[in-house]
Amino acid sequence: MPTFKPFTVTPNMPPPLAPLQDIARNFWWSWTPEAIALFRGMDPLVWKSCQHNPVRLLGLLRQERLEQLAADEEFVARVDQLHRRLTEYLQCETWCKSNHGDLLGLVIAYFSLEFGLHESLPVYSGGLGILAGDHLKSASELGLPLVGVGLLYRHGYFEQRLNADGWQEELYPRNIFEELPIVPVFQQGQPLVVSVPLPGTVLHARVWRAQVGRNALYLLDSDLPQNTPEMREITGYLYGGDQQTRIRQELLLGVGGVRALRALGIEPTVCHMNEGHAAFMGLERIRTMERERQLSHDTARQLVSLSSIFTTHTPVPAGIDRFPVELVRANLSAYAGELSLPLEEIIRLGQEHDANPQEPFSMAVLALRLSGFANGVSELHGQVSRAMWRGLWPEVPEQEIPIGHVTNGVHTNSWFSQEIARVYNRYLGQNWFDDPVDRKVWQQAGLIPDQELWECRQREKQRLIKHVRENITARHQRHSAHPAELRGVEQILDPNVLTIGFARRFATYKRANLILRDLPRLRAMVQSERPVQFVFAGKAHPADQQGKQLIQELVQRVRREGLHRSVVFLENYNIDLARRLVQGVDVWLNTPRRPLEASGTSGMKAAVNGVLNLSIADGWWCEGYNGANGWNIGSGTEYRSSEEQDEAESRDLYDLLEHVLSPLYYERDLRNIPVRWMAMVKNAIMSLCPVYNTNRMVEEYTERYYLPSVFQYHLLEADNHAEARALTQWERKVRSKWPEVSIQQVECDTGVLLKSGDSLPIRVQVRLGGLETQDVQVEAYFGRGGAMNGEMREPDSVVLQHQGSHRGLHEFSGVIPCVGSGRYLYSVRILPSRPTLPGKFHLGLIHWWEG
Repeated sequence: MPTFKPFTVTPNMPPPLAPLQDIARNFWWSWTPEAIALFRGMDPLVWKSCQHNPVRLLGLLRQERLEQLAADEEFVARVDQLHRRLTEYLQCETWCKSNHGDLLGLVIAYFSLEFGLHESLPVYSGGLGILAGDHLKSASELGLPLVGVGLLYRHGYFEQRLNADGWQEELYPRNIFEELPIVPVFQQGQPLVVSVPLPGTVLHARVWRAQVGRNALYLLDSDLPQNTPEMREITGYLYGGDQQTRIRQELLLGVGGVRALRALGIEPTVCHMNEGHAAFMGLERIRTMERERQLSHDTARQLVSLSSIFTTHTPVPAGIDRFPVELVRANLSAYAGELSLPLEEIIRLGQEHDANPQEPFSMAVLALRLSGFANGVSELHGQVSRAMWRGLWPEVPEQEIPIGHVTNGVHTNSWFSQEIARVYNRYLGQNWFDDPVDRKVWQQAGLIPDQELWECRQREKQRLIKHVRENITARHQRHSAHPAELRGVEQILDPNVLTIGFARRFATYKRANLILRDLPRLRAMVQSERPVQFVFAGKAHPADQQGKQLIQELVQRVRREGLHRSVVFLENYNIDLARRLVQGVDVWLNTPRRPLEASGTSGMKAAVNGVLNLSIADGWWCEGYNGANGWNIGSGTEYRSSEEQDEAESRDLYDLLEHVLSPLYYERDLRNIPVRWMAMVKNAIMSLCPVYNTNRMVEEYTERYYLPSVFQYHLLEADNHAEARALTQWERKVRSKWPEVSIQQVECDTGVLLKSGDSLPIRVQVRLGGLETQDVQVEAYFGRGGAMNGEMREPDSVVLQHQGSHRGLHEFSGVIPCVGSGRYLYSVRILPSRPTLPGKFHLGLIHWWEG
């Protein structure tokens, strides 16, 4: 067997083209249209074949082509201009510097198991990763000092192809890291490698960096010679392998990620977990604070908790990573030896219920227990999350569970088409690109002439249809299709027909097959005088047999019914295909089973391009829909069964398509323009674009979570962690004395006649045991009475003031405001109180009146 040793050859770049190396290795180019056009123009065929990867492009171009371009004065001038723009971008004034200059010099670390920056860095699977990538891009746009931390997968997520029967097959091309837009990190001339202890071995990982505008993304790679073959495979596949591989990936992300930052001299003030995958990060931060700052475990945990944010994206417990206790013991035993906390206590941190020692270990529970701040990703998902995790706060009313929400967005500049950008530049000015949250700018979309916007949309549809035909031709050729079938591809889809797009992960709850429930009605719809056509795309997880069956059912039924020219499924859904779809269809269809769509973002990308949304009222669309910018499917009704829900909502979908969308789309003026349709398109652009973007989202994270977290951290850290130590002692005191706290008497005359606007006096006597009055907050809790006994709607509370004490009894009093008429309920409660707590439910302690 011969031995092969690797060596690397870099392009011999002519000096006039040297700036291209800097541009190619900063993902800023991926949302800068002039940079994309420059790289594409160097060789369009090579650009397409290398998945729009500028680093690979520069490596594949022949030397004579590079010399030819270097001699082209106009091309060199474009290169120089782009390089100046990049330099100016990195140095210019930013939102963060102007509004929150106190954050400069600090670091926020954002941990995610996947990042979807661009198709040229295939280490993402879908929405979670693309959101993480968009988060990094907007952080750069805003000048927020944020670094990303993730894993670098040798095979990434799979490429999808369908066999002749329509069954999904998975391909795992090997990523050649040296050809990706990333660079290895060196320290003292050597590759930077971090390690994480595992039972009987040590896991080593090399650190790579992707530059995302102003900010860096650090990625860990375990495919190293010093690792065993089993350890090398830990970063082999995204969401691949068994549970043991997954827990080791998450150890590497959380523990190895913190160690990588520290090796780079980066000590983040705030850490943000994008899903529970990164929750081990909290344990590693506690460990380093204990050792390096000589803090007790409890004090270190206070600091870590108050400077950690957890974002959950999952609306059902089944979507959370949960590991058998024995698997956790087996994989954490070596690492636990470095912690001051016994392994069994670590395990209990990840279990929701103390009573069952064999309850699986939940990464989300661990994340919630180690984070002072938590949020869902839409208003509805915040409600769902509070209901799902109320067991962690058993005494707290569901509406007050300390899980908020920040509705997702998309990085506008990564998703618009060049056609729509030219229209926006003409009528909105440059500011839509630089500041996508400016509502006044987007209001000018109402001035865009109908004909110009319509023709723009039609050109994008024609481009999409061209790509659809190329995609299907490649599949037919692979399957050795009959020449007549290949010729028939040119008849697939019609640019003059109302085109509906559906593209996302093929999971059963997303109900891609809802449109197939009434095939005769579907056939009539696509063959009518006002026809409709559909474009589907999406991958099923390799282990999701039901998802694969959905794809096969769709493909086979369409083929069997002879609908293949009007209903198509495209292979290998990725960022590139997603971009083409959201730019080219007329309507974006979304049919999740409410409330299982935490947010959804593809419809936001569609809206940027003037595409209307047709969606179940779930996730972000509950907030985005205004009655004139798209359509709701169904009424959000609670159904007795899934079958009943599917039947009702599929009927509503058909009714909308037949009786609302089609008539509106085909209603034309004398210029053949659908004027009323274009009015809805403009309404969608004006109402959705300034809100559902990641610049707004990151601004909200900054002001709701990052800034309060930084404030708390500095407060606790000051004077050699004086307040952190004091808070630890105070919490111990409160927990030990809490059983002695009680509400003795409540006086509130509810028999008097009350009118709206009146106030209801209330007086309370309490025993505080060994606590002081400043250790507690006594509240009157009130709200409208619900239909069920004891149910309270629209709850509110007022703080009662201490009036004095006598023989161990403390009196508090205040008034309950009577804001509106109706039947109300009230109660009284006592909570721990200290200025440095992030919220009054942080300790989970509460005493209710039981009189």
